[in-house]
Amino acid sequence: MSQNFLSLTEAQGAEEQQYLVFTLRGELFALGLLNVREIIEYNQLTEVPLMPDTVRGVINLRGAVVPVIDLSSSFWKQRATPGKRTCIVIVELDDSAKQRVMGILVDSVNKVVEIPRADIEPPPSFGTKIRTDFIAGMGKLDDHFVIILNAARVLSVEQLAALQEDLQQVPAEAVA
Repeated sequence: MSQNFLSLTEAQGAEEQQYLVFTLRGELFALGLLNVREIIEYNQLTEVPLMPDTVRGVINLRGAVVPVIDLSSSFWKQRATPGKRTCIVIVELDDSAKQRVMGILVDSVNKVVEIPRADIEPPPSFGTKIRTDFIAGMGKLDDHFVIILNAARVLSVEQLAALQEDLQQVPAEAVA
């Protein structure tokens, strides 16, 4: 087992943890529900010049400028094509200084599930379509696996902290 997997399961402390399961490019992914703040309908984003390709744009969420990350671009270097079921999952991450809020663009949200720790395997060392350091584990769900994302790695606090500071200079009124 990898060290990241051990620390994740030890930190959970419970026999089961709840996960939000969503779809990206036909694959099932999950995020720990403790990181999920809310799910909102996809609407037009405001693009910010000179942002990395993985930052799709920003939204005005109750007066706060929130960056929206395109995981499809992060994982497969191809931008997501929004459809009827496209959503933005609002995620909170804690870093030592403060809480960070950002959106994740997903093809669709499937459901909230509980996955017992015994049904979570360590991330594979090779053979995945995304970086293995982004994977916290592989959860057994019915007769298939769901990729449990390591939110702290996927949404790297160091990278996004710089982005957040840049976006704080954008007035919320300027975001549609």
